[in-house]
Amino acid sequence: MELFLYYECGGERHEPERLFADAEELLKVWPGGLQPRWWVPMMDIFHYQQPVSGQHWKRTQQESVPFGRVALLKPEQVSSYIYYHYQYQEERPGDGDKYGIIGLHENLLFFYAELPTTVEPAPYAGKLATNLRPDRWGEVMDPHFMKWKDAPADQEIWKKLTIVLNVPVPAGKKESE
Repeated sequence: MELFLYYECGGERHEPERLFADAEELLKVWPGGLQPRWWVPMMDIFHYQQPVSGQHWKRTQQESVPFGRVALLKPEQVSSYIYYHYQYQEERPGDGDKYGIIGLHENLLFFYAELPTTVEPAPYAGKLATNLRPDRWGEVMDPHFMKWKDAPADQEIWKKLTIVLNVPVPAGKKESE
């Protein structure tokens, strides 16, 4: 079983080893690296929006529910996938779930978002003034993926994850508390 940890912290950085200090005895060491490691960071390769302030990033939905999915990229398609997604995020910031983000580790993608979806204009302009994002997005993306074997029909590419722990910031609390 693999665990994916998605968390947000404003300002001060909090490492998973500190947040889950007693979990090491339950986890296996992740392969690679010079030192034993139980957590491996993923690279942010796509987001619909990025936080510009604590107020901007504050959740407004009373009952938002996080969800995650994973997909496998064909190794030879990683650069193409990143290219298209960078183009998308910089041409159309705010085009999808405000909190939606895709991370990458090797050729494994992790997508995080929340339901109900929060769609609102981004308070900033993207870095690109082009309009090259393909209109038939699904057709362009499909060849990038390795299909999951024995997956339900709606999860051949993006496999749904089961949430095992969700700790939302209590209403009224500041992000730094």
